Amino acid sequence: MSKKVVEVKTLKVGKYIILDGEASKITAYSTSSPGKHGAAKARIEAVGVFDNQKRSLVKPVDKKVDIPIIDKRTGSVLALMGSEVQVMDLENYETFELPLPDELKDKITEGTEVEYIEALGNLKIMRTKGG
Repeated sequence: MSKKVVEVKTLKVGKYIILDGEASKITAYSTSSPGKHGAAKARIEAVGVFDNQKRSLVKPVDKKVDIPIIDKRTGSVLALMGSEVQVMDLENYETFELPLPDELKDKITEGTEVEYIEALGNLKIMRTKGG
């Protein structure tokens, strides 16, 4: 598992965070200061990158949290197999099977270049290259 530790106050909308062991993309971030002797708290709303579940976190802004190291790569589609796609990485020529995203079903054909991400041992096709 490749991850880094950062303070809550350094997070922004659009960045990634690990919540409940899943890489999640931050959709909302707000801070509040509860009172004279209280610490400022951050409320973070995020959506899982691989499972699309909503998660939230409330923590003091000076506490530390884990963020995943997202590896963005390029691959070529070798074969369509129903709801799965066989992809070959264009750097190390490794082949693997990934689920076909619903929003890209009509765009992906054999020979199409795709961008995919790898985080915490999971892989997901994000978009087609050049389109």
